[in-house]
Amino acid sequence: MATGNTAKLLHVDLSTRQTRTEVVPETTVRKYLGGGALASYILLRDMPAGVDPLGPDNVLVFTTSVINGLSLSGTNRYTAAAKSPLTGGYGESEAGGWWGPELRAAGWDAVVIRGKSAAPVYLFIKDDTVEFRDAAPYWGRLSGEVQDGIEAELGDKRVRVLQCGLAGERGVRFAALVNQLKHFHGRSGMGAVMGSKNLKAVVVRGTKPPVASDKAEAKGQLVWFKDHYERATDRFHQVGSSGGVLALEASGILPTRNFRDGSFEGAKAISGQTMRDTILVNRGTCYACAVACKREVEVKELGVTAKYGGPEYETLAATGSLCGIDDLKMLALANQLYAQYVLDSISTGAVMAFAMECYEHGIITKEMTGGIELQWGNADAVIQMIHLIGKREGIGRLLGEGVKRAAAQLGKGADRFALHVKGQEVPMHDPRGKKGLSLAYALSPTGADHMEAPHDPLYAGFHPQGHPLGALGLIEPLDPLTLDSKKVRAFFETQKVWSAYNSVGMCDFVGAPLNALGLEPMMDYINAVTGWNMSLYELMKVGERNNTLARVFNNRQHAGAGLQQPRGLHARGRHPAPAPARGHRQRRAEGLEDRPRRVLRGPPHLLRDGGVGPEHGPADGGQARRAGCGGSCGRTEVGR
Repeated sequence: MATGNTAKLLHVDLSTRQTRTEVVPETTVRKYLGGGALASYILLRDMPAGVDPLGPDNVLVFTTSVINGLSLSGTNRYTAAAKSPLTGGYGESEAGGWWGPELRAAGWDAVVIRGKSAAPVYLFIKDDTVEFRDAAPYWGRLSGEVQDGIEAELGDKRVRVLQCGLAGERGVRFAALVNQLKHFHGRSGMGAVMGSKNLKAVVVRGTKPPVASDKAEAKGQLVWFKDHYERATDRFHQVGSSGGVLALEASGILPTRNFRDGSFEGAKAISGQTMRDTILVNRGTCYACAVACKREVEVKELGVTAKYGGPEYETLAATGSLCGIDDLKMLALANQLYAQYVLDSISTGAVMAFAMECYEHGIITKEMTGGIELQWGNADAVIQMIHLIGKREGIGRLLGEGVKRAAAQLGKGADRFALHVKGQEVPMHDPRGKKGLSLAYALSPTGADHMEAPHDPLYAGFHPQGHPLGALGLIEPLDPLTLDSKKVRAFFETQKVWSAYNSVGMCDFVGAPLNALGLEPMMDYINAVTGWNMSLYELMKVGERNNTLARVFNNRQHAGAGLQQPRGLHARGRHPAPAPARGHRQRRAEGLEDRPRRVLRGPPHLLRDGGVGPEHGPADGGQARRAGCGGSCGRTEVGR
């Protein structure tokens, strides 16, 4: 890594304002590679049991990887990890953008932060120099003001700013982190952890980018990707993850009105295709990535600018269909507010939908909301609620605790409407129409997580004639509506793939099976960069190691308190689901309990025109493709 194939870690103690350097030996680096695997290793090693997630003893880790910051598309992702204030267990979230590559260019592979500063502070890392700088001028400010202010203070617009936002300062349990205003560590509440330490931002500037051990071989893999990737036909580039709105609508499993419905009458109005044709002004990208899947939108009359990017699938669904909102321009405004306050759009949308259903049943009253009418489809109410949640004011203080804690405080049966697993709100994907997803929700160490593995429609595309996951023995197509031993095995194998991606810093929207970069070319690139002879078997063991260590972390932190047991989709999962999942129920072993849901329409086919996201990926010879995830997702920015 930064020093050959060892890893150079920067340890920061905010309480004493001291730093030290740790060099991780090459054997350990090869076992973990970086990202999620290295982060879980560090947390297990350095954090004792029973730590308060919002206390000074929680350890916040940022890890890059052996190929992070080089020139292959998709290799820009890095990990944030700590004990989650939302679930009380393992918290991990990946992001793309520019911060991770810049950290490696500064000569560091990870930053390990502990303690709590006596006053607001931000870290400035410039190559080997580390400064503790006064963050008082930025405390209480929205993200754009912070970004602009730090760039002006340092006199350098090329610094990369990773910040926790006002929501993190105020202790919103699902507060996110963002770099360069557009690239999010969405899930697990990492922003709240950073804010609890009085750490406003970690700012990086590097002048020594990493180089490959075998430059010629590494360049050969860049040429391979160029020859096999077609941007003009790539749905991720054309409509981004937001294409998932119409894909899931067509299948009758677009989460609507707090998962009570599976079809939304306003789906077309809030779709990625409509966005493309109306308010989209640019397709943004991450460091060295040709895919350019990011949306950048503008709505002048509402003050929405491309500075904050644009809504991804998860945001459109969580704030749109889940709350009954069909106004795309208002959703663009909501997305900008999420970026300004630095909130997880999945959890924020979910907690607002929860509040709307509680309001519908009289559990939350107009007096409790301060006069806001929390009715389905009320876009103005949603905008007001985002402000209250981001500032933790009024009813936003209650909702900023997340649906599990809010339901417990409200009582009166509110838990019927609190959809979560392990305390983390359910993403915008329904396991009744994608049965393998129930395994991801139940088994993910971070709680409900749609980026734990590819979704079932992709399994339906397995075939023996060159499928990109054929090297793992996945060649038999599987029915999305079946949960059997074959589906369990497919989940187990593909979970290792995506966990390996999280550890090596590869974007799911670039790597197989969702896009053109196959497992073997990626392995060749890793070996060209490191000089190793690492095998695909080794890489899969890294992914398995990441999953195992995260579960060990949960067992140690909770000592039998039941974190490993699924507790999601309360009271909704055992009754008939929308078509094509009509008549399909989740078993109790899958963590879903009794609650009726309206049977909705939707043909049992995979949409091939216009869908992008966990169901819609292109690298399988025209087989099933992957549907929606968002820029504020869990382990990845467009994912977990």
